[in-house]
Amino acid sequence: MALTRAEPTRPADTLHTKAADTETVDTKSVDPKTVATQSAEPQSTKSQSTESQSTESQSVESKSADTKSLALIVLLLVLVVLQGPIRGALSAPVMQSWMTVFVAVLVQALPFLILGVLLSAAIAVFVPASFFARALPKRPALAVPVAGMAGAVLPGCECASVPVAGALVRRGVTPAAALAFLLSAPAINPIVLTATAVAFPRNPEMVLARFVGSLLVACVMGWLWQRLGRTDWLRPPERPHHEGQGKGAAFWDSVRHDVMHAGGFLVIGAMAAATLKAIAPASWLRTAADNPLVAILALAVLAVLLSICSEADAFVAASLTQFSLTAKLVFLVVGPMIDLKLFAMQAGTFGRGFALRFAPATFALAIVGAVLTGAVLL
Repeated sequence: MALTRAEPTRPADTLHTKAADTETVDTKSVDPKTVATQSAEPQSTKSQSTESQSTESQSVESKSADTKSLALIVLLLVLVVLQGPIRGALSAPVMQSWMTVFVAVLVQALPFLILGVLLSAAIAVFVPASFFARALPKRPALAVPVAGMAGAVLPGCECASVPVAGALVRRGVTPAAALAFLLSAPAINPIVLTATAVAFPRNPEMVLARFVGSLLVACVMGWLWQRLGRTDWLRPPERPHHEGQGKGAAFWDSVRHDVMHAGGFLVIGAMAAATLKAIAPASWLRTAADNPLVAILALAVLAVLLSICSEADAFVAASLTQFSLTAKLVFLVVGPMIDLKLFAMQAGTFGRGFALRFAPATFALAIVGAVLTGAVLL
């Protein structure tokens, strides 16, 4: 009789089979609806969170709009109630003088500000950064005088040069070269030099003296910045990003951005100039003209306070007949480089820290440069 040999059981295989069976049972027991519900819960939570944030944002914007509307209504009511006293104050001679100077500064500066803003936007959008790397020398010491001489091609005043210089810095031009352009362009361009020649028909040497003195100061300031300046002092405001936009849309976005910044600070500077012009006694100028040193300092300060555009300042300087030619040259060199509206615009374009350092140094160096140039050429 044959004996049948029983196969030994393999525990590992048995356990594996049981585990597989268990997994099969578990898989079959899971409800698809439950899985779909569980996977949809995070998406539903995210959607609710997004809707909540959107609702909160709309609520904040609505409250802000309501606040602005309420403030405007209150302001209009105050103006209606106080229209009598306001009309009387505006009719006073001091206020009429203030309004005259304020409007005159804006009317003189606004066309050239718009020109500068358009040039700035064109540089930012249409001119590739590689162009400036090719156009300017590699060494900053050589780039400064080249940029200073390039200021002769901009037919505008200081209101135009500030936004253009800001655009140059943003396009990768070394700050020293951009600042040399900023200082030279308002004083050595053909329109300004022609106006100077017309204002001083009997002193043609004033044209050459203004050109040399202004270019000298601009280059020295550029070299000083290259030597002593720090990049963290330049803090231009954030500009709109143009990724995905066409050239035209990006251009007009840049124009609107620069007009809001430079235009607002121009108004502040014009208000400050008008205020100082209205309260400064005219007798001070007559007393200052008798002392050569005081005359130079007086016209330097006057150039800052009056904030006259460089196309018109030569006629104002020529009208100051009691002052020497050197003092008038100081007026013509200082004015286009630093005045009240320029300080405000520089603060808006490059940052307040920059303006607080750059303006006093420019003022002092412009006086010294103009006096030395006048001693040689006048």
